[in-house]
Amino acid sequence: MFTFFYKIIHFQKQRKKETLKKYLIVGLGNIGTEYVDTRHNIGFKIIDTLAKEKKVSFETAKLGSITSFNHKGRKLILLKPSTYMNLSGKAVNYWMQKEKIGIENLLIVADDLNLTFGSIRLKAKGSDGGHNGLKDIQNILQTNKYPRFRFGIGAAFSKGRQVNYVLGKWSAEEQEQLKERLALSTQLILSFASAGTANTMNQFNGK
Repeated sequence: MFTFFYKIIHFQKQRKKETLKKYLIVGLGNIGTEYVDTRHNIGFKIIDTLAKEKKVSFETAKLGSITSFNHKGRKLILLKPSTYMNLSGKAVNYWMQKEKIGIENLLIVADDLNLTFGSIRLKAKGSDGGHNGLKDIQNILQTNKYPRFRFGIGAAFSKGRQVNYVLGKWSAEEQEQLKERLALSTQLILSFASAGTANTMNQFNGK
């Protein structure tokens, strides 16, 4: 009798795991030690922070590094593409298809030159804004109607120095301020999965 009930409980737990609503959270960046702690890699840094917070580790998989955790009845799959920034769409599309995740449950985390340093903004759709990673994702998915979380890196560079600035390291002052902004960014991501895009935009945009 005990074995019978144990099997039922085990089956129910397995069924619950299978029916969890899934979200794909993609941090954009470039692989390689030379890109660590650069402004363009803030997408990697944000989901690294979230993974550390949730005590999960990334594993090397097809087209990227991946990990996952459950949060309030949702399963969040974190992805860092290994395709380099300009070919991010290939990894995004592959994992959306593999995990059967709808575009409304996709969240792309990227840097934004058009926002002041540390500003955070969630949008349900929009243009690529000149961002090559977002541009490739739009081309591969054939739509710009997917949620994206943009983290402001500012535009404190002189004419012709944009590439150096974007691929440059954070200043000591920015590094210090990042601690609080990263913590807020992980809260935004968790809210996106648990409370939805509109509620999260109302709560976090402009902070």
